[in-house]
Amino acid sequence: MSDASSLTRRGLLGGAAGLAGAMLGPDTAAAAPHLGEDGLYTQDWYVDSFLDLAEDLAAATAQGRHFALQWSQRGCIYCKTLHTGYFADPAIEGPIKAAFDIVHLDLFGAREVTAFDGTRLAEKALGQRERIRATPTFQFFALRDGTAREVARMPGLLPQAEFSAMFTYVAAGAYARESFDAWLARAGRKS
Repeated sequence: MSDASSLTRRGLLGGAAGLAGAMLGPDTAAAAPHLGEDGLYTQDWYVDSFLDLAEDLAAATAQGRHFALQWSQRGCIYCKTLHTGYFADPAIEGPIKAAFDIVHLDLFGAREVTAFDGTRLAEKALGQRERIRATPTFQFFALRDGTAREVARMPGLLPQAEFSAMFTYVAAGAYARESFDAWLARAGRKS
């Protein structure tokens, strides 16, 4: 029997999602990108978050996964391309889905987010504080000495090869050794 004190909101949501998946059966097709009522595209595999970023990063880290924020805005054609083009390609989506927990935020949104430092603010205010200027933007975070640190950033939509390479760069921990551009050049990955 499990200890009730070890239950988390994420665990309850994950259990509910797993139960729903089991009830639907193995022949259920993967969901397509979803255009929400807020006008934002998202993926069914993105983290269903309570928007407590420290909790989300800790959960990802505990599961051996990497953590990123993806910023979007309504009407963003590059965000649509990301979700309907890039993530429609299993060669791009598969490795990202397998290794990353991604929380989706609205650059002009009003939902309350608890930032890594415990500050509670609206998505829009957090976006301003983080100096998010283009969408889609991915911010990648990792724990360093027990503190959440941004380890890489992808402002805007890169060409597909570089887009995929950024996730490989983060997953490999290469940010600890060299810049993304240096890593790309050394690896001969730049198109």
